[in-house]
Amino acid sequence: MPPETRASAAYIWKISVPMLSKILAQFSKAGMALALFVGAAACSSAPDFTPKPKGYNRIDLPAHSFRTLTAGHPYTFEYSKYAKVLRDSSYLAQPDWLNVYYPQLHANVQITYTNVVRDRKLYNKMMEDARKLTGKHQIKATSIEEKILRTPNGLRASVFELEGEVPSQFQFYTTDSTKHFFRAALYFRTATDNDSLAPVIEYVKYDMIKMLNSLKYNR
Repeated sequence: MPPETRASAAYIWKISVPMLSKILAQFSKAGMALALFVGAAACSSAPDFTPKPKGYNRIDLPAHSFRTLTAGHPYTFEYSKYAKVLRDSSYLAQPDWLNVYYPQLHANVQITYTNVVRDRKLYNKMMEDARKLTGKHQIKATSIEEKILRTPNGLRASVFELEGEVPSQFQFYTTDSTKHFFRAALYFRTATDNDSLAPVIEYVKYDMIKMLNSLKYNR
């Protein structure tokens, strides 16, 4: 490159650097102003967000209505007209084990019955097994409350109310301590949490108390 050309290039480089700095500074200020404007516009146009409280599906429950269990078992009781009585089909089931199933509510009351025939050892085993089955829910239960009561038909019963995300929310067992041992436990065939099921749980609990109070043994 000729000397005069190199000198001109050097001169141009000297004056271009400060000018470029000013240009970049101007672009930086303009870009920042544009960003602030866009951000302010977005904030002013965005709708207010307020989290909604947790809600549950509405459950329409029918008025309580009952009928009497037909003959064929060593016991009888009243149960809901909206439930079906089904034989327990599990491989461990005994002849007088039943399911009182509510199709519309996906609720099931499992009934087990054992004839202890004055066998004190068997009677004690049934008592222990009933308490073990309830105790298994302690892992998830926030509360297990037991009440001892006597039914209108003179039967002594232990009633358990369980709270928390437990698979069984209400249970009872009753016996005459000489021949009959009867147990009932509520379960739901659904993964819905118990807070959502609260109205249905109370509904079926009412029916189970009716079942207990109307329970009679066929001697």
